[in-house]
Formats: sequence, C-alpha cells, structure tokens
Amino acid sequence: MKQLTLNISDNKFHTFLEFIKTLDYEEVPEADKKSLNELQNSLNQVKLMQEGEIEKQTAEDFLNEL
Repeated sequence: MKQLTLNISDNKFHTFLEFIKTLDYEEVPEADKKSLNELQNSLNQVKLMQEGEIEKQTAEDFLNEL
C-alpha cells in the first residue's frame, strides 16, 4: 500500500474529500471522516479568529473548560 500526503487549501478541503469518497478503490473510514470534519471546523474557527470575526478565548478560560 502506498501513502500520499497532500496540502489542500481550507476552502477546497471539503470538496476534495467528497471527491475522494467517490473513488471506488479508496475508502475513508467513518472515524477518519469524523476526525477530518472536526479538524476542518477547528481550522475554520482559527481563521475566523485571525480575521477578527470571532473573539479569541484566553488560555485561562480554555483551561477552566477542561
């Protein structure tokens, strides 16, 4: 089995993942799909924070949530 690593821009990631799912010789396990979706959501939140569209959370608030 061969492995390939790709760097895909955030705005094209979901489209690319949907395309990969259509290939009959490639399978994306359900657990990986969930992890990829969660990672994509996290990256989108970071981007919004960097653009100032949502408020950043302090480290203290983050640790209090744990």
